[in-house]
Order: sequence, then C-alpha cells, then structure tokens
Amino acid sequence: MLHWVRHGPTHAKTMVGWTDLPADLSDAAQVARLSAHLPAQARLVSSDLSRAAATADALAGPGRLRLPHDPDLREIHFGAWENRAFAEIDADEPEAIAAFWQAPGASCATGGESWDMLSARVSAAADRLAGLGGEVIVVAHFGAILTQLQRARGLPAAEIFAQKVDNLSVTRLHWTGAGWQEGCANHCP
Repeated sequence: MLHWVRHGPTHAKTMVGWTDLPADLSDAAQVARLSAHLPAQARLVSSDLSRAAATADALAGPGRLRLPHDPDLREIHFGAWENRAFAEIDADEPEAIAAFWQAPGASCATGGESWDMLSARVSAAADRLAGLGGEVIVVAHFGAILTQLQRARGLPAAEIFAQKVDNLSVTRLHWTGAGWQEGCANHCP
C-alpha cells in the first residue's frame, strides 16, 4: 500500500516544478493529525526537493524507517516556465501553454518535461516502492500524485486534472498484482 502525501504548502503563485521552494509546516496541529492518520510502522520516502523532504522529516517519527530521497518522485519539470506566473508565460508562448494544459500528454514546457514523461518517471518509482511490500508513505507533489491516480482510474490526463490534491492530503493506492486500486484520494485528516 502506498500512502501518497502532498508536501506542505509553498504559497507560490507561479509554475513550481523543480524550483526548490521550502514548505510551510507551521500548522503543527495539521501535521500531527496527518502523522497520526498514517501507519506508524511504514517506510517513508520523499522527493529530493526540500518541500517534500522537510514534510517527510516532519512525519518521520520513531517507528517509520526513512528511505533515501528519490528524485524520480519530483514534480514535473517546467523548464523555462519554472517559477513564472501563468499570465507571463501565456503572453510569451500562448500556443505552447494552451497545448500543455488542454492536450496534456506529449506537450512539453519549453525545455521541460511532458505529462507523459512525468508519468513514466513517477510510475517507475511507484512500482519500485510497491516491490518493497507493506506500507510505504510517499511524500511527493501534485503532479506526481495525479499521475498515479490517473493510472489507478484509467483516465486520460485531461480528465485527471480536475482532481484536487490538497497540501498535506493523503491519497492511498494499493497494488493488486493486476494493477493499482484507489483506496482514497485527497483525504485531509
């Protein structure tokens, strides 16, 4: 069972993929509720970006074995669009950003990744983690979690974009041997 947790908020109003912004973990009560909700003896892994790593550190606890950071769990790489406002990108590259959001799949941010590339990278990491067996808490990012929900639901990318994934929420997915099955999505303890 993989318990996907979205990192704490960054409060950024820009396209944040590989930009390494810190998480705001100041709501100690919310972090404590989340930690209490997650399995106490689970392995714990995160993306190597500081917002995910710091969130994982806050959830570590005495019974959770911390695995090394996994860069394959990173958010999508927005390339030249990193840390820029949507309106600014739309003014410079309206066709490219429209294709990226309206027909996700092979469309890339300039110098960045496509949705398909992100999905392949995160799916390979999820499959490795499922191979560990047992309960694994995976602290990652909005896009990474959506790719796995898309996989479990068998939906096209354009449809999964409507799914909300709040900061510090849990999405639980289970490997059945024949595919991924959704336990819950965007649960906020």
